[in-house]
Amino acid sequence: MKVCYSGTFDPITIGHLDIIERASNLYDEVVVLIMRNSAKHCLFSEEQRKAMIEQSVAGLPNADRIEVKIGTGLTVEYAASLGCDAIIRGIRAVSDYEYELLQATANMHLNEKIETLLLIARPEYSFLSSSVVKEIGINHGDITGMVPEVIAERVSAALSSMANQ
Repeated sequence: MKVCYSGTFDPITIGHLDIIERASNLYDEVVVLIMRNSAKHCLFSEEQRKAMIEQSVAGLPNADRIEVKIGTGLTVEYAASLGCDAIIRGIRAVSDYEYELLQATANMHLNEKIETLLLIARPEYSFLSSSVVKEIGINHGDITGMVPEVIAERVSAALSSMANQ
């Protein structure tokens, strides 16, 4: 079974990485799909995010099952074009569930063959999001342990630069 895990991943967090690793243990292939979200202002370009995700997943046990792509348009349509059977989503709280339920229902309307599968965030990552990382980093807080170690310096530098503007 081939699944995709979509998001903006700006930047990828250790919570995202945990979902990717768990999905790679459950499914034959996992496509990490970087999608545009017009409602979000991104710190990193899509190509930069792709490179950071590839660096972050390289050390995972099932790294050979994980591919990173940049998508456009509707996630469900792009997932179908890749031959994915399902879209993986991580949820941290009830508010995530409500949002993901609406998205999954819309996706079912568009393509009933693509399932949405929800993976529950581990409790230690339930507060963690790219937005939280950016807010902490921009305000000179410590983001150690929030983003994969291999990209932490790069993310910190970008956030420091942003804070100094």
